[in-house]
Amino acid sequence: MQVKQPHAPSYYAATAKGAVSCPPLSGDVQADVCIIGGGYTGLSVALHLAERGRSVVLIEANKIGWGASGRNGGQLHSGQRRDQSTLEEWFGKDKAHLLYALGEEAKGTVKGLIARHAIDCDWQDGLIHAQHKERYVSPMMEEVELLEREYGVAGLSVLSREEIAVALGTNNFFGGWREQSAGHLHPLSYALGIARAAMKAGATLHEDTAALRVIEGKRPKVETASGTISAETVILACNGYLDGLHAETEARVMPIHNFILATEPLGERAKTLIPGREAACDSRFVVNYWRLSADSRLIFGGGETYGRSFPEDIKGFVRKHMLKLYPQLADVRIDYGWGGTLAVTMKRLPYLRRLSPGFYTSGGYSGQGVGTATFAGKILAEAICGEQERFDVFASLPNIPFPGGKLFRYPTLVLAMTWYALRDRL
Repeated sequence: MQVKQPHAPSYYAATAKGAVSCPPLSGDVQADVCIIGGGYTGLSVALHLAERGRSVVLIEANKIGWGASGRNGGQLHSGQRRDQSTLEEWFGKDKAHLLYALGEEAKGTVKGLIARHAIDCDWQDGLIHAQHKERYVSPMMEEVELLEREYGVAGLSVLSREEIAVALGTNNFFGGWREQSAGHLHPLSYALGIARAAMKAGATLHEDTAALRVIEGKRPKVETASGTISAETVILACNGYLDGLHAETEARVMPIHNFILATEPLGERAKTLIPGREAACDSRFVVNYWRLSADSRLIFGGGETYGRSFPEDIKGFVRKHMLKLYPQLADVRIDYGWGGTLAVTMKRLPYLRRLSPGFYTSGGYSGQGVGTATFAGKILAEAICGEQERFDVFASLPNIPFPGGKLFRYPTLVLAMTWYALRDRL
């Protein structure tokens, strides 16, 4: 039986606004839709279906926003996880354009939910992409030109080596670009805000209720230790926390661990780091990402692990990555350090599927879950209500299993990631 856990001891858990309390499931219930997972995907499905008048029961093994949705870097990106030139090469221009438009709608969905439901989550405009190798600058320029010329994207600014040094307070980058329509937020406050909106719309949410088994059939059933949910439709919205619920999804959605720290409040010193208060991410395969919080802490994410355990000293594990970019912060106190599990796919594209009649799955957002997971919830709700077109676009994306099956995929991934990490340093 799964041990129920409180939120990770993160800066987000310490400062989240609008806490919710949802009782565990007790007994046997029926609903139109049962959702397994209380992160962005599940909460978004619950909200959008409840607003359409469907009866919805959502169960979360721990607390609402407990997983990646409440622990991530808080960055909202444009487009998809892969750049447009790659998508054009893989799928052709028409589908690449469609995927970019859907990515923009995902970004708009997040901003729309924040505005419509008055979610207090410290939204801040602006995101800077930083190139850590000189040879990456020319392809970056080509990508920006492609976005402006072929996709009509406005609000992009190319940054020279001198300009990005000022924008990010470090001399470690050779150039970059800023997108003003992207940005960052407090991820747990955002998740809790969607939860409150879903409950207000009529959805029923249960915390501390782990799904033990899904029984597929004409009317699927979800079993828990404290009761069952019988529904017309069941949605797996577990991302990196499937825990044996569905082998086919687990073969394609790989959990990996990522780690973040939050410094002490930096006061006026913060202006020397990111004077425009944008979020930032770099061009490494194992990406560094950082931003200033509303109270002027540096929130910095860096480093991954692929086994079951977290580093013993998470603060120290991430701090070494931070100091490579900001050695001037060596004297700064680290107040919080935490880890979490996200999920990736082989091609870094989301995995959305209708597994059988009345049974859907969604996950594998590959580090871009703030927008993609929220939007996945919206289009899952559409599909359940008979509007399949946008869901079918994502369901058509190729998503092959990781080699080696569940038993051997971790060693394979470690070998691949070790190679990419070495490439980052060359």
